[in-house]
Amino acid sequence: MEKYNRVVLKLSGEALAGKLGYGIDPEVIQSIATQIKEIVAYDIEIAIVVGGGNIWRGMAGSAKGMDRATADYMGMLATVMNSLALQDSLEDNGVQSRVQTSIEMRQVAEPYIRRKAIRHLEKKRVVIFAAGTGNPYFSTDTTAALRAAEIEAEVILMAKNKVDGVYDADPFVHPEAKKYQELTYLDLLNGNLGVMDSTASTLCMDNDIPLLVFSIMEEGNIKKAVLKEKIGTVIRGK
Repeated sequence: MEKYNRVVLKLSGEALAGKLGYGIDPEVIQSIATQIKEIVAYDIEIAIVVGGGNIWRGMAGSAKGMDRATADYMGMLATVMNSLALQDSLEDNGVQSRVQTSIEMRQVAEPYIRRKAIRHLEKKRVVIFAAGTGNPYFSTDTTAALRAAEIEAEVILMAKNKVDGVYDADPFVHPEAKKYQELTYLDLLNGNLGVMDSTASTLCMDNDIPLLVFSIMEEGNIKKAVLKEKIGTVIRGK
């Protein structure tokens, strides 16, 4: 059976909100936890990076006049809330997990230590990376790319809640939009396709980390992704 051995799963905050549009939808987070439990049973090491857009978006706060760094730090704290909720759901499903934060808060999570994160993965614990990179001006997409490079993940699985891949135009505005099966990071950057920010794309390209963009709204898609089934859009360095 073909599969990835170590992956980074990137979940947007909006994905956790589900149909609620804001906050955390218990049904969605339970579904994600159940799917991750199934993956762990395949002896796959999984690390997760969660966004915070369902609670707070730093860019939005900055656009309304808030200091950008302050707004971004608030966004990092939102990712910690999402990470703890996901950890709780995983543990409730019998999946051992650890939350590691880039901003130290020992009462609720471990500080991010690369070697410790890798050791957790080797022991088949799910590791959830929270608080972004710990720096303002960097997105959680960049966090996913950075952590994937650090832990030597084979692929980044980018789970979307609205689209099932990368299109040449917004499929909600243009029904005739074409879905790509495969792209390069240069295609992504040159076409300004908006899958992830340019910093994250460049980091993935420089470190030759493939990216799979797929829909999380269909039950079982995470399993299909880690078992290398053909879903979504694959983005490679060349």
